[in-house]
Amino acid sequence: MNEPSKGSGKTVKLAERRVFSHSFKPLYQEGMGLVEQAAEYLDGKGRAEAKKLSRLAATLYAAESMRLTTRLMQVASWLLLQRAANSGEMTRDQVASEKSKVRLDTASAHDEAAGWAELPEEFLDLVTRSLRLQALVRRMDDEIYGAGAVVDMQPMGRRPNPVSDQISLLNTAFARN
Repeated sequence: MNEPSKGSGKTVKLAERRVFSHSFKPLYQEGMGLVEQAAEYLDGKGRAEAKKLSRLAATLYAAESMRLTTRLMQVASWLLLQRAANSGEMTRDQVASEKSKVRLDTASAHDEAAGWAELPEEFLDLVTRSLRLQALVRRMDDEIYGAGAVVDMQPMGRRPNPVSDQISLLNTAFARN
């Protein structure tokens, strides 16, 4: 493997190379596939399984479902922005500006939470996979745009509607007004 020349002063960012090349497609497909799988599960089998849970586990399931969907929508927004930059629909500066609205830090209750052991296995698998994908995307984001690049630019007063932000990001990624 060739090492960068010591005099060049340029560091090769592998994440940036991955995102802005053809090797981005598998990551994009994995992320969007996980979004589809989660939606399908939550609207179908997951709904039926949730009805069988104890009150405590059902409450945890509802909260964790919201975290899961939020996490996946944020990751999907990031992936759509990167795809738009990769295909030339947006400049990197436009992506950097828009991605400031994307949050890649949605946590999970994990197995310490009361009722976690009762949650359906397929649901827990989706949560685990979404956390891994979010961590990967966050590492890539940090490498490409710099750690801490996702900065909350909103004043301390009124906060925007997060659903509206997601719709705006998706409209921007697909160049709709």
